[in-house]
Amino acid sequence: MPKPAYTLTVFVLTLLVAPVMAQSGVQERAARLRAQLTDLRAQQADLQSRLTQLDEDIKPENIELSLAGVGSTHPEDLREARRRQLEIQRKGIQIQLDNLATTRARLEAAIATADVQSYREMAGPNPSGDTTSIPKSRKAVVKRSVRQRHRLKRRRQHQRGWAVLTTKLS
Repeated sequence: MPKPAYTLTVFVLTLLVAPVMAQSGVQERAARLRAQLTDLRAQQADLQSRLTQLDEDIKPENIELSLAGVGSTHPEDLREARRRQLEIQRKGIQIQLDNLATTRARLEAAIATADVQSYREMAGPNPSGDTTSIPKSRKAVVKRSVRQRHRLKRRRQHQRGWAVLTTKLS
């Protein structure tokens, strides 16, 4: 293959592959975000099950059962210490769940943004390079209609001026 034809082929392939690579970058980002969201959901499920278990363990009858084999002259102090320990664990898990909920909302927003960006890249740029949603042919019509209104307004003012001038002269 001659050198100019080879160079042209490489150039054309580069032009064709570059947008695809850019699209795949945005799509890869969306995929990574979705994977993070899946991991986050798994963490939430684990913490939620742990919270349910703590809610069950914190019931007075379950605290008594957990301390049944422990002998003490003050069992009420042991029960109260165990209840406090379970409450502290429960609060910590609840804080983690709250943090995961805010992280989940951020991830879902980031996924939505990445999907929109991916869609925009797949749709391609506007041929005119314009960022507005009005097509170029429609803009010309809009401009023309604005010009026509302005022209009509000037004519009316001009006609009124002549009408006022002719009434003053008569």
